[in-house]
Amino acid sequence: MRITPLLTGAVFLASMTAASSVMAYGQGDFYTRFGVAKVEPKSDNGDFDDLGLDVDVDDDSAFAFTLGYRFTDVLGVELLAAERFEHDINLGDTGIDASTKHLPPTLTLQYYPFGGTDARVQPYVGAGINYTRFSDEELEVGDLELDNSWGYAAQLGVDLLISEHWALNAAAWYLDIDSDATATIGGVDYDADVEIDPVVVMGGLSFRF
Repeated sequence: MRITPLLTGAVFLASMTAASSVMAYGQGDFYTRFGVAKVEPKSDNGDFDDLGLDVDVDDDSAFAFTLGYRFTDVLGVELLAAERFEHDINLGDTGIDASTKHLPPTLTLQYYPFGGTDARVQPYVGAGINYTRFSDEELEVGDLELDNSWGYAAQLGVDLLISEHWALNAAAWYLDIDSDATATIGGVDYDADVEIDPVVVMGGLSFRF
């Protein structure tokens, strides 16, 4: 799985940190996580049947951050936000240029198995909902419109505590992003179901207040 090397490396870094005590990690914590996130859409993103063109959405990276709160030692909630991601869209082998930008705010309910303890390695899993807003769609030979999307989200991550407030963080999300796309070429509309369904991988820092 693509996130395994990232999480394995993070655990290794945690083992190299000093073993001094930190405050228990749990109920009442407010926190933010921030870093660089890469959005990797799945392959085979759909096709415009009437045009006989496959749709292929490229990767992109941008600054991302989260805001979260732990309402018990082991349960919390987190909102993912980011800069707008911009994706080039390839239409078969035609060389026709298309692109779109999107914002993917994602809300997850999280479970921390080591919450409430002084463990420096704090893994977590989450599940929730994603809303994706598309904007600035462009098509070289006409107009392109992508409908906004609602879908489920799954999350896996780990904090590696290095002080009372700071931690290294690595996280990944799977987002269910499906959009109805319309390409208008020569005054004729062509429709496609575009399935982006990316894995989002983020590495950075965590700060709890």
